[in-house]
Amino acid sequence: MPRLVIAAPSSGSGKTTVATGLMAAFSERGLAVSPHKAGPDYIDPGYHALATGRPGRNLDSFMCGPELVAPLFAHGSAGCDLAVVEGVMGLYDGAAGRGELASTAQVAKLLRAPVVLVVDASSQSRSVAALVHGFASFDPQVRLGGVILNKVGSDRHEVMLREALEEAGMPVLGVLRRAPQVAAPSRHLGLVPVAERRRDAVASVAALAEQVRQGCDLDALMALARTAPPLACEAWAPYEALFPHPAPSRNWGSAPDPAPQSPAGLDIAAARHLSARPAFEDRVRAEPGFGKGRGGGPVIAVAGGAAFTFSYAEHSELLQATGAEVVTFDPLRDTALPDGTTGLVIGGGFPEVYAPELSANEPLRKAVAAFAAAGGPVAAECAGLLYLARSLDGKPMCGVLDADARMSERLTLGYREAVAVSDSVLAPAGTRLRGHEFHRTVIEPGAGTAPAWGFTHPERRVEGFVERGVHASYLHTHWAAEPSVALRFAEAAAAHR
Repeated sequence: MPRLVIAAPSSGSGKTTVATGLMAAFSERGLAVSPHKAGPDYIDPGYHALATGRPGRNLDSFMCGPELVAPLFAHGSAGCDLAVVEGVMGLYDGAAGRGELASTAQVAKLLRAPVVLVVDASSQSRSVAALVHGFASFDPQVRLGGVILNKVGSDRHEVMLREALEEAGMPVLGVLRRAPQVAAPSRHLGLVPVAERRRDAVASVAALAEQVRQGCDLDALMALARTAPPLACEAWAPYEALFPHPAPSRNWGSAPDPAPQSPAGLDIAAARHLSARPAFEDRVRAEPGFGKGRGGGPVIAVAGGAAFTFSYAEHSELLQATGAEVVTFDPLRDTALPDGTTGLVIGGGFPEVYAPELSANEPLRKAVAAFAAAGGPVAAECAGLLYLARSLDGKPMCGVLDADARMSERLTLGYREAVAVSDSVLAPAGTRLRGHEFHRTVIEPGAGTAPAWGFTHPERRVEGFVERGVHASYLHTHWAAEPSVALRFAEAAAAHR
């Protein structure tokens, strides 16, 4: 698989511009391009999907473990002609205090992929050579194959930059001028998602493709991508991930995980693997009409639309591999849950932006509340947590949780190590997962609700809600790291039916 990793010295250098433009430009050439994003970001993959017509997929070595990066990549890129991986932050930036873990550099090494460095050249000339030399020599295992210069001011500026990089022996694979007309709008959590501005986003991606086509040497970039050697791994597959034989070993790419402790003084059982009831697992394995994503299983409704855009493709794939039928609904437009719903997944997004519209859809709010009151399994992450609250910024929500949510000035952002505090439809108490928080809201809970997670790193606190069949939390998790989460949820949905 020819492949490139698009990296930068720091955030804001233009990685998304270049990566999305390259994906679109190569797709216009008739190539099947596989889009990937290093790290937990949900928004950039939406633009990648628009550029390629394929699901944008994340490669996160913190949440999934380094050992899953290459298999997940192989799964997503199967049948494609080229894969483009957009990096995260600066090339060598990763999880705080964990060395290279979760960095773009680590992903590039795990994929044995050449790196193209996108440099914001707007305020430098010959110094660009020193900057690039430092990034090229910092880790000899990272193969820096060339540079794309972004925000170049003039022809003279370009000549100076090229001369400096020629002295350093670094190929210039592209030069992009300042082009504010192709910039995507941003707000409190980054870019505005594609689902909220699809018509404008289509025009923006087309403009990016044109800018990259004019400013970059696509033939040279493709030649560089073809220098990537074969990957010695098997592609990740949802059904095999649910029922591995033998079970895969766990390697988080850092020091061995310590034994689980009790955050905030809570009594938590020893960590253990999830297990579904044998009857359900045997049925998934044995019945051709039930397992392997061929239907016949429970109906699981997944929230989508403009307000709920944060999801990982592997979650639905795992649920389908249990035999569940996954149906998307839009809480902004649909007034009822899909027919036959026996499980409900409400992921992340921007309900705070659409609070009036979500509140106005009273029939659906009542349907969600009734489903939860009847013991229906509900998995809610971040935006889903806010939607299940009693209110959001004073607007009535579903009222499933005895809690009120509001916008805050403080951004909560970072990786988390967590232990399940309470038995739930996702995990038994003591289950350990890694996740990510990314929100600018706070929620004020009432008394008496069991928390979902106890965070053990980087801080010790409890968070989230478990009540009847509801598991609601700010924590984003990647189910590929522990596929039995999906199996346990599908089991609960089948039992509710």
